[in-house]
Amino acid sequence: MNESNESGPLSGVHVLDLSRVLAGPYATMILGDLGADVIKIEQPGSGDDTRLWGPPFIDTPEGRESTYFLSTNRNKRSVTLDMKDPEQWSFIEQLVRWADVIVENFRPGVMERLGLGDEALESMNPGLIRLSISGFGDDGPDARRVGYDHILQGEGGLMSITGAPEGPMVKVGVPIADIVAGLYAVIGAVAGLVERNRSGRGQRVSTSLLAGQIGIHTFQGTRYLVGGEVPPLSGNQHPTVCPYGVFYASDAPIVLAVGNDAIWRRFAPLVDIDPLDERFSTNALRIARVDELNQLMAPALASKSVAHWLPLFDAAGVPAGEVKKLDAVYASEQVRQQNLVWRVDHSTLGPIELPGSPLRFGRSSVSARLAPPTLGEHTDEVRREFGADE
Repeated sequence: MNESNESGPLSGVHVLDLSRVLAGPYATMILGDLGADVIKIEQPGSGDDTRLWGPPFIDTPEGRESTYFLSTNRNKRSVTLDMKDPEQWSFIEQLVRWADVIVENFRPGVMERLGLGDEALESMNPGLIRLSISGFGDDGPDARRVGYDHILQGEGGLMSITGAPEGPMVKVGVPIADIVAGLYAVIGAVAGLVERNRSGRGQRVSTSLLAGQIGIHTFQGTRYLVGGEVPPLSGNQHPTVCPYGVFYASDAPIVLAVGNDAIWRRFAPLVDIDPLDERFSTNALRIARVDELNQLMAPALASKSVAHWLPLFDAAGVPAGEVKKLDAVYASEQVRQQNLVWRVDHSTLGPIELPGSPLRFGRSSVSARLAPPTLGEHTDEVRREFGADE
């Protein structure tokens, strides 16, 4: 039996979060989920940009809360602080010396103007991991451009392969450029901490929304770089595996993943196709005749409901699934059993549910210790801890 441990794997790690909007806050939320103590610095009176992003907003007697902000800011303490105020410099230095990781996503030059450039931070705290997230990268001709998610889904090529072949191209339904950059940022921060254990020194770690988009091109990137093909819009069909994608039962869409020839031989009879038909006997042949194959499959699939097909495919060892809306996803017994929905007590909203962490550990805990904070909720608490004037 695994030994229980109430502490998260990053318990004892201190994170100073100067970031805003999504990529940085998403990264620091993950670090917080893993047990790090995260202090989020926000501008007095306004706070993180996403506090004003909506609808939907949830109204409370104290004001309204943005569901967008709630999505990326649990497990943090919010401190309001005007970083341009010279009278706050002593407190800022204390925070920097306290931190193991500092996270920022300002435009190039802003940290230097604040007196928190790379050299200054290293002199204040030689062991500090200095994590920077930008839109287009630290340098190069586009370094100073503002990088919002939708812009980078376009500039990074993801939109050019997302959408039905007949068009139009579309963005992903979540801010995937921000999310991926945040995930790579967490990898970089944790790697920096591991390296510090060997060297005793911190270092600068950087990533960008553009770099994250390149990082997830995977086979589509090598399809161009190695194979010389510019990938077209791929729609709901896999460009290199067949049949693999969205098809239609009598009542709703169904997703099929016939990932190899052995699965094909089990699948074909279920849709009234001879598994030994030489036109479709290999994946390469099926890809070459994808339209013909889809037309042959369509009548059988359309004759029965999703509820009919799913157990039939499962019994035959054919991977399949339904296309669920989010209400069905969050009601799923599997999602709930996997602890993928977390309940927290928000200071103004009361009990709320949030999407949980996708990570589980055998001995360490990953949990929602703190609800997303109201603006400046922990300012006095943190100042007292540091002995700063209130």
